[in-house]
Amino acid sequence: MNILVIDAQGGGIGKQIVSALKKCYPEQYITAVGTNSLATSAMLKAGADVAVIVCSRKADVIVGPVGIVIADALLGEITAAMATAVGRSTAKRILVPVNHCDNYIVGVTDLSMTKLVDGVVTEVGKLIG
Repeated sequence: MNILVIDAQGGGIGKQIVSALKKCYPEQYITAVGTNSLATSAMLKAGADVAVIVCSRKADVIVGPVGIVIADALLGEITAAMATAVGRSTAKRILVPVNHCDNYIVGVTDLSMTKLVDGVVTEVGKLIG
């Protein structure tokens, strides 16, 4: 299964997700896409297998903060083309509900990042089978 993790800014969320997924599913191939070099570097250090610019079409699962599907989100680092690529992908999307950058998700409890990452690992596990 090709798991794509996308993150922006400092890559902190993506780094935590990659690290947790690699710990639970070391045999899975994880691609990291950072919207900047700092985010990409953080995810590679966490154990991602490769960093590439365009790979939404080849992913089986896309994981990242909810902002990856909103143009101009994450301090403007998500372009309209990026949001469209993620939205049009046939991959399953596992979006982390982070209330940042003027986007607030009503009805989502304010969980710690550790709990949110645990939820990502659980959902990916269901898809792996």
